[in-house]
Amino acid sequence: MMTLLQAAPVDSATVEKVVDSTKEAMTGLAHGDVSYLTQFLQQSLTFCIEAGKTILVAVLIYVVGRFIVSIINKVVGNTLDRRNLDPSIKSFAKSFVNITLTVLLLIAVVSALGVNTTSFAALLASFGVAAGMALSGNLSNFAGGLLILLLKPFKVGDYISAQGFEGTVKEIQIFNTILTTVDNKVIYLPNGALSSGTITNFSKLDKRRVDLTVCVEYGQDLEEAKKVLFELFAQDKRILNDPAAPFVALVKMADSSIDLTVRLWTNVADYWGVFFDTQERIYAEFNKRGISFPYPHLTINQIP
Repeated sequence: MMTLLQAAPVDSATVEKVVDSTKEAMTGLAHGDVSYLTQFLQQSLTFCIEAGKTILVAVLIYVVGRFIVSIINKVVGNTLDRRNLDPSIKSFAKSFVNITLTVLLLIAVVSALGVNTTSFAALLASFGVAAGMALSGNLSNFAGGLLILLLKPFKVGDYISAQGFEGTVKEIQIFNTILTTVDNKVIYLPNGALSSGTITNFSKLDKRRVDLTVCVEYGQDLEEAKKVLFELFAQDKRILNDPAAPFVALVKMADSSIDLTVRLWTNVADYWGVFFDTQERIYAEFNKRGISFPYPHLTINQIP
């Protein structure tokens, strides 16, 4: 009986009436009068019917609502799958729509049961504040994940440098971004710090510059060294002339060497190949042409 009283949307006057009838029935039974009991049973039956209708409506709303929510989720999922979106954005959007619709459905069911939705909303807000204070770090990461998904400083498959780590973006989750390093390590970066920090995206553009320093010994013919370098660059089809042709210039006269700076443009996918292969070819060709590499040395003059 108390369960029905709590679930049915009845006012306080009805509840008081049922309680009074219960008291009268008990009093009547004590004096041998069954009329009070009959009246009590009739009122209880009416009350149970009304409560049953309310519960039946709430159950019907829940069943139909779940069916509608499943249809909407399916439509949203199919729409997102047809669009060329980042997989992380698709996953987040589907989860967000499903959670939002489920919360609205629960509010509708609670309202159909006669519960004051204003009080329920206040209770939910209080719970949200308490949870927010306890999970402030995770909420910051959640907000950071939203910013990353919306602003798109990088996407899955990009090679980035952030928070002192470099690697390929494997997955963008709600709270973390997962990187895979070149030595096959998995790095989890919190989205909060990632969204507010400096990010270097090496894959954002299709071309990347290779910077090298080539050192030759003092007394060598610099023009000959430059000529050899340009010949090597012309032989490698991965080295591009756009946005700029290969560049070689003397950058520093060090203690034991003359340093030449080399700047080469290549496609992002060919960067590491050009970086390593070019240095090997320079070393082999300089040795073949008799161009000496420097080594640290110190000249000591003895005073008689």
